[in-house]
Amino acid sequence: MHKYGGIEIMSEKIAIGSDHAGYGLKCEVVKWLRENNVEFIEMGCMDGSSCDYPLVAKEVCGKITDGTVNKAILICGTGIGISMAANKIKGIRAALCTDAYTAKYTRLHNDANVLCMGGRVTGAGVACEMVEIFLNTEFEGGRHQRRVDLITDLEK
Repeated sequence: MHKYGGIEIMSEKIAIGSDHAGYGLKCEVVKWLRENNVEFIEMGCMDGSSCDYPLVAKEVCGKITDGTVNKAILICGTGIGISMAANKIKGIRAALCTDAYTAKYTRLHNDANVLCMGGRVTGAGVACEMVEIFLNTEFEGGRHQRRVDLITDLEK
């Protein structure tokens, strides 16, 4: 556990990746992760060069499906394309979030394992707040588990 703004961060190792459009925001989130001693695997675009977000989603989500990490962060220009690509991968529940509320409730109610954001539409402060909430919010289970199971059944 680590402290962020007086809040304990429950962190396990995570994966993070972006395409070129999300590279700037990824750099800001990576800085925040380092400052808060959160272990991570950085993937995807590493220098702002053009790359394809579906391939980044596949690479990063592969770290979840192979058991290396339990959660991941994906960033493209709007967050839309990379979330669509991630959700094509069995076992992934990727959520495009735009604020603290959506980041909190996608964990509480949907047990999302991938936080998606838009580098061209989300500021660094909001992004880091969402990451902190996403990493620290536990799934409520209960009545929500049935719905998550129904989502999983769609993969069959």
